[in-house]
Amino acid sequence: MDSDALTSSQPSYPKSRILLFLLIAVSGFAADLWTKHWVFDWLGMPPGQTYWIWEGYVGIQTALNPGALFGMGAEIRWIFPILSILAAVGIVFWLFAAGAAKDLYLTGALSSVTGGIFGNLYDRLGLWHAPNQPDQWHNEVRDWILFSYGEHVWPNFNIADCLLVCGACLLVWRSFHDTASDSASAKPASGGS
Repeated sequence: MDSDALTSSQPSYPKSRILLFLLIAVSGFAADLWTKHWVFDWLGMPPGQTYWIWEGYVGIQTALNPGALFGMGAEIRWIFPILSILAAVGIVFWLFAAGAAKDLYLTGALSSVTGGIFGNLYDRLGLWHAPNQPDQWHNEVRDWILFSYGEHVWPNFNIADCLLVCGACLLVWRSFHDTASDSASAKPASGGS
């Protein structure tokens, strides 16, 4: 087989996208793990005290989530690590084997999602130990950011959740942006005849 044919069949994207992907995913993952470790060492295991940054609105409070979004699916928690690994493999394939890394926004969004996936996967696999309980195994996701308004309390979340949501929002924005640009380019240019 001709080496030129082999090279032309491979997706082309700037090699700096690999560096960007790793930078966002790894730094997001590291920030998530560090903040969880710090907060749980500081406030302890739930139920712990609440430290208010803005009294009644924004606080820090430790919580454990055995399920997925809002604690749903706690009874089938074994499936979430499998889905997380499949999603991460799919993202890497889509970006670098299928060539989606050509798009800077897509690379940034999927990098953020990957950092979030690995942050929560780390917890789900039980790779962390509770402060003062080094022999006790936990496989719940550690959450610590608290939002409330009066009697309404948003379920606690963490940096990994923020990465997942920001990446998903960027994906949605990009899909609308692509749709708008595709429909604009599909319209024939109007001109006089």
